[in-house]
Amino acid sequence: MPQKIAIVTGAGSGIGRAVALALLRGGYAVGLAGRREANLQETATLAGEFQANALPIATDVTDEAAVRKLFDQVVAKFGRLDVLFNNAGQGAPAIPLDELRFDKWQQVVNVNLTGVFLCTREAFRVMKAQSPRGGRIINNGSISATTPRPNSAPYTATKHAISGLTKSCALDGRAFDIAVGQIDIGNAGTDLTARMAGGVPQANGTVAAEPTMDVNHVGQAVLNMANLPLDANVLFMTIMATQMPFVGRG
Repeated sequence: MPQKIAIVTGAGSGIGRAVALALLRGGYAVGLAGRREANLQETATLAGEFQANALPIATDVTDEAAVRKLFDQVVAKFGRLDVLFNNAGQGAPAIPLDELRFDKWQQVVNVNLTGVFLCTREAFRVMKAQSPRGGRIINNGSISATTPRPNSAPYTATKHAISGLTKSCALDGRAFDIAVGQIDIGNAGTDLTARMAGGVPQANGTVAAEPTMDVNHVGQAVLNMANLPLDANVLFMTIMATQMPFVGRG
């Protein structure tokens, strides 16, 4: 049996898939959580020789009962939980704030913030009770946890909130050997960022193409964070395409 056990939310595509595969190839057993079971099965298949250590579990992170079931199934299968990567998230249309529907705002908050809370709460429950005690929680904060893009209020607000949740949980986890950190990712090459090659809106009102980076670098970065001993923690890490317009005035 693998020495360490992880759960990755949003594991059916993009960053979540890259991180799940990096953990599987790094010797972890991984509970693959996401809304679409077929995508999770595809992630497991891509793990090749490590597929037996992947456990796809269709999960809606906004559903309290479904999140509890996810964690219970992983613990029942593998005996404990060492790492949670809170990655599931979604955005809203890039439209002026006064045109944004309340239900879309609420949907983004439910997935990006409440979903992370529900998963973190279950991880605390498991990690406090298991022996050896403790574990690690890594939140996907995004570059938007620091700096917004135009017309991105719902996504940016929730990602700023994740930074506060990360710090609060890092503090509360100390007494139980639970290390909590955050990785802020900029322009990882996924299906969602493919449009950047054709140009995306900039803060000065122009539209410009932006560089991306290999998403597998994110997987390796999370694996490195996960492999630290519990007496060491990366509280915040930023990994980004070097030439993306983020630092300074772009």
